[in-house]
Amino acid sequence: MGAAPPTQGGTITAAPDFDPNADAEALYNAMKGIGSDKEAILDLVTSRNNTQRQAIIAAYKNNFGKDLIEDLKYELTGKFEHLIVCLMRTPAYHDAKEIHDAVKGAGTNERCLIEVLASRTNKQIHDLVAAYKDVYGKDIEEDIITDTSGHFKKMLVVLLQGTRDESGVADADLVENDAQELYAAGEEQWGTDEAKFIMILGNRSVTHLRMVFDAYEKMAELSIEDSIKNELSGDFERLMLAVVQCIRSVPMFFAQCLYKSMKGLGTADNTLIRIMISRSEIDMLDIRECFRLRYEKSLYNMIKDDTSGDYKRTLLNLCGGDDDLAGEFFPEAAQIAYKMWEISSMTKVKLRPTVRPTATFDPAADAQALRKAMKGFGTDEDAIIDIVAKRSNAQRQEIRQTFKSLLGRDLMKDLKSELSKNLERLIIGLMLTPAEFDAKMMRKAIEGAGTDEHALIEILVTRSNQEIHAMNSAYQAAYKNTLEEAIQSDTSGHFCRILVSLVQGAREEGPADVERANEDAQELADACNADSDNMEMKFMSILCTRSFPHLRRVFQEFVRYTNKDIEQIIKKDMSGDVKNAFFAIVRSVKNQPSYFADRLYKAMKGVGTDDRALIRIMVSRSEIDLFNIRKEFKETQDTSLHEFIQGDTTGDYRKTLLILCGGED
Repeated sequence: MGAAPPTQGGTITAAPDFDPNADAEALYNAMKGIGSDKEAILDLVTSRNNTQRQAIIAAYKNNFGKDLIEDLKYELTGKFEHLIVCLMRTPAYHDAKEIHDAVKGAGTNERCLIEVLASRTNKQIHDLVAAYKDVYGKDIEEDIITDTSGHFKKMLVVLLQGTRDESGVADADLVENDAQELYAAGEEQWGTDEAKFIMILGNRSVTHLRMVFDAYEKMAELSIEDSIKNELSGDFERLMLAVVQCIRSVPMFFAQCLYKSMKGLGTADNTLIRIMISRSEIDMLDIRECFRLRYEKSLYNMIKDDTSGDYKRTLLNLCGGDDDLAGEFFPEAAQIAYKMWEISSMTKVKLRPTVRPTATFDPAADAQALRKAMKGFGTDEDAIIDIVAKRSNAQRQEIRQTFKSLLGRDLMKDLKSELSKNLERLIIGLMLTPAEFDAKMMRKAIEGAGTDEHALIEILVTRSNQEIHAMNSAYQAAYKNTLEEAIQSDTSGHFCRILVSLVQGAREEGPADVERANEDAQELADACNADSDNMEMKFMSILCTRSFPHLRRVFQEFVRYTNKDIEQIIKKDMSGDVKNAFFAIVRSVKNQPSYFADRLYKAMKGVGTDDRALIRIMVSRSEIDLFNIRKEFKETQDTSLHEFIQGDTTGDYRKTLLILCGGED
């Protein structure tokens, strides 16, 4: 997008000793007679660049009097045909067809519009506009205006002009002014001045906007991405986030799009094909790097696992290689990792709950209503849910006390006798204090035949010192044993030591100490060359004791010392529960709402639901940062948390979870 930094380049380059006539004849022979030689077709097409493919199309018509694309359509089928035919179009005409397909018919493919228009250079936009007019005899702008609305439409129209400043020049005064204007248009006021966001993000140069984003983060103590998530919504929010991602790194933007196209059940083949084709001659090597950096897996292996047959083979040829075999990280990926940590360390996340105290609270009336809902034959679950899920925890504790004072009964016992299964677990979880709930969740994770190590890690990594101390007291009161003793009796080795360290609730608090962060980063880098025992002990001594702001700086400097990201080192050099614990700390330090969003996704994806994890996170985060988690869930999974819960749960249990979720994104 605009004046981007130099890239490593594409995976498809011009074939040496190119002879379009010989290639045209080879393709003709591959399609002659009964059946076709698909391997010959895909190998030839993917080993020529687009300019050479256009020469082959011309030679085919000259030599055989036939249209090569029509012959390919006739001979091939399905996704393989779609992929090969798309490769034969010029980039501008391919983009034009994708946009036309996105706006024609009943529905609109907003994701396609966002991906294409947010990522193209001015020249690519101008070529696209001309190609669209040539093929469809209509103005692309008119079709997009007809098919979209609101601020989303306005920003698309701005991008369609292809007038972004590509000079690469930045004016320091204008940088400060733009940062201040964005801040004033969003975080500083009630409501948002969307026009300011559109004007600045739609026109300024890449170099300039990167400096604006840095200035904005210092001013707002919030990344521009977090501000957009807080201030905007729907397709407009997704478009503006895509523009920001492309300003930061076009390859990282496409790595994220590719991951979303293949994760989970089913593949978004149109997206996969569009990106693999459009970037294969531009920056596919950089996209591969960013993909491995972000998802700890090579793009090659994800394509291999997610596709099949000749379609898979063609995509793998476009991908060009398996980065998991390389082992080392390229400097560009390390620079992106360094910048990601820098953004994380500069950003002060504004935590937003989904459950707040109800304004017109009357604990006596609530206690009476709950008693009425449980008295007699049958239970009024709706009445119970509407009270319990719509009060803050402090208000629920008042209801508990009032219930006993007024009625001489134990509300918890009554609820347990009236409700069952997951609804009972969820309602009881909400009625406990946070400390009681955490203590109970730790007990459940430890007791019985197996240990739920993921639950132990999740709770101990994400709680503050104060929360851990309160949980320890609640555990001792409820189970007549210390939590530390319970952990020691149920776990072993370095994993046990990590948990015992965390359960002390003695993590340092406060900002980063820059000099000490450099020393810590150097120690972690040196530990990577030690044996696994010493490495794990050194990681534990730093990761389990330093404050989160300090660790952000440590992890940033670690990239500078090693040219690697600490997440990758943990994944590569550690294993089992120790790896999972350290990985959770790093993820939580980087972006805690994102860590919880990932945990929620894993609790519900596939066959069966980990209801204990789902209940634990929904209850414990609803008054802290569940709104932030929702936003991260939407961004990473391309579907809303609300939608996921709706599809994965049923009945009153689902109804309660959806109230806690607080809305559809």
